[in-house]
Amino acid sequence: MIDFSLPAELEAERDRIRGFVVDKIVPYERDPRLTSHGPNDELRQELVELARAEKLLTIQAPLELGGRGLTHVEQAVLYEAAGWSTLGPVAMNCAAPDEGNMFLLSKIANPEQVDRYLMPVITGHQRSVFAMTEPAGAGSDPDQLATTATFDGENFTVNGRKWLITGADGAKTWIIMARLAANPHLPEGPTLFLTDGDTPGIVIERTMNTMDRNYVGGHGVVRFDNLVLSKESLLGETGQALRYAQLRLAPARLTHCMRWLGAAERAQSIAVEHAKTRTAFGKAIGEHEGVSFMLADNEIALHQCRLTIWHACWLMDHGHKARHESSMAKSFVSEELFKVADRCVQVLGGIGISDETVVEMIFRDMRAFRLYDGPTEVHKWAIGRKVLR
Repeated sequence: MIDFSLPAELEAERDRIRGFVVDKIVPYERDPRLTSHGPNDELRQELVELARAEKLLTIQAPLELGGRGLTHVEQAVLYEAAGWSTLGPVAMNCAAPDEGNMFLLSKIANPEQVDRYLMPVITGHQRSVFAMTEPAGAGSDPDQLATTATFDGENFTVNGRKWLITGADGAKTWIIMARLAANPHLPEGPTLFLTDGDTPGIVIERTMNTMDRNYVGGHGVVRFDNLVLSKESLLGETGQALRYAQLRLAPARLTHCMRWLGAAERAQSIAVEHAKTRTAFGKAIGEHEGVSFMLADNEIALHQCRLTIWHACWLMDHGHKARHESSMAKSFVSEELFKVADRCVQVLGGIGISDETVVEMIFRDMRAFRLYDGPTEVHKWAIGRKVLR
């Protein structure tokens, strides 16, 4: 049976989150601490405390770790509401990369690692990174991993260079992917490690200048210079990093879609209000077909994106891995929401390319979203392979 109704309690919480974001978070969008590299840590902490006061902090965490243990469908509804402002997920501690990292650590970290590295992230007191992407190695194809790790029976030594490491500047919990070399002690292959951000050997070379500005700490270039890690730093089993990455990425693709759906709705609402009040050639521009059709296309796209997200989430809630469906959702939703943002800029005209509204920022961030957690082309390639099988 197909049932698209939402429980009254979920609708009420959705509306409460939307109200919280509108009333408490949107005013911070003009705060100078929202820099070209995203909100700084001082602004993030202030926003986190606002969410904490409303009992809206890290609601997605498992029940046993202090969260609400949300289903994927519940996440879709509530993250969409949070995404009305790009600062909403930051405040509620459900933004990338922390949200995906918390999910992964809750699945594979041992109890000691949970206490030391995961709980401070869940409580909003520190941030995390997932260090995989490399300038000439791992990216869309993580199997090209070039960062190496050696093991002498007591310690791992990691060397390599990463870039586009979101949130690197100031993060305390670090998940690092490296290729473990052959050794007589442990299986070789791509492996995850967990350590503190101030460990000697982690060198943040610089923060990259990128078109998006919604992630705390921006995107860093990082070098691992004889980074020595103890056996206790091993996250999960050696040689299993690519499998763990997929465990993290399937739901993370969808949570990106959920949050950006909320931002696209915000852009549409601004464009609609403008179309009602701005006049040209004797009437409101919304009464001209050229504008009204763009707004109609946006409404259609928003609806289709929501249903696509909900379906993939429903499958995951019913025990399916939904890798195929999450790839379809990421590919479709990222492309369609970018078109929505683009049409909103067009409807707004000259002010659409200015910072008079947040639509310009949403447009730039939405362009970057098409690359997050795999570009559209990689997802389509994976979808095509499944179709041909």
